[in-house]
Amino acid sequence: MSQPARSKPGHRERNGDRRQPREPHDAGRSSADRTSSQDPYYSREADHPPRHTQGVSRGERQDSKCTNMCSRRGVVLICSVLTNALVLICVVAAQMAMSGLSAMGGLGGFDINSNFNLQGTELQKVRELDAQFSQMRAPGIYGGVAFSLTMGVVSLLFVVAGNKPPHHMSRRLLYGALVFQAVGAVAYVVAVGLYLHFVMRVNATDVCTQRERLYARNGYTWMNCDVGGGDAAVALFGLITACLYTAGTVLTFQTIRWVKRYLQERKRREVEREPARSHPQRAPLRAETTSV
Repeated sequence: MSQPARSKPGHRERNGDRRQPREPHDAGRSSADRTSSQDPYYSREADHPPRHTQGVSRGERQDSKCTNMCSRRGVVLICSVLTNALVLICVVAAQMAMSGLSAMGGLGGFDINSNFNLQGTELQKVRELDAQFSQMRAPGIYGGVAFSLTMGVVSLLFVVAGNKPPHHMSRRLLYGALVFQAVGAVAYVVAVGLYLHFVMRVNATDVCTQRERLYARNGYTWMNCDVGGGDAAVALFGLITACLYTAGTVLTFQTIRWVKRYLQERKRREVEREPARSHPQRAPLRAETTSV
């Protein structure tokens, strides 16, 4: 049987297929060369962040506005909006309750001629006293409505403005929310104290005393000169709002500190990446081997 012809070394040398001898140090250098040849890709990775980093940033951009607004800081502001609305409702309700039965007759659902026991001179006297008493309480209701409405609207504006992540929000907006809530907490405590002082001063007047006597003479003992339930509700919800503003001040302060640390860390990382971008590592040139 004929065997395939084997190529001899001399035949390969005559054909020019001379194999270059492999030096021992080339084997050890090959792995280093392969590693160093991949170093330039480091700068490419520095210029372009990895895929998981791009995914995180893309996910942050896709965060819904409701998620950012419903953070702890946002929930506290939303609750303060609701309590401001309750204060507003209670101020109006307290004024309506303390205005007297004769004033309620003008609402259309109360017939003063059939349901009111007072007649003649006493009825006219009660109407005059109710009008005077309502006029004396007018500054309290006007001030309470204006104050609670202003605080509620401003709180709502801060809620709507917080539809972005904290590190994307304006620093002035964060500091404005901090100052507003800190001032609001103190202002609400002061406002509640002034409101109760004003109510008790009005209830201590002769108008309120004569009015109480006329109503009590005809069986309406609940129309007295004590602090009413509506006024107490105003004070209660006002203090709750002050507590919410205090909690919001603490949370906003913590958010500002977190944003500062985040920005400093991001700046530090950018400084560390800058040398890699400007001076990328290069692979060392291989020494050419020549055959003798």
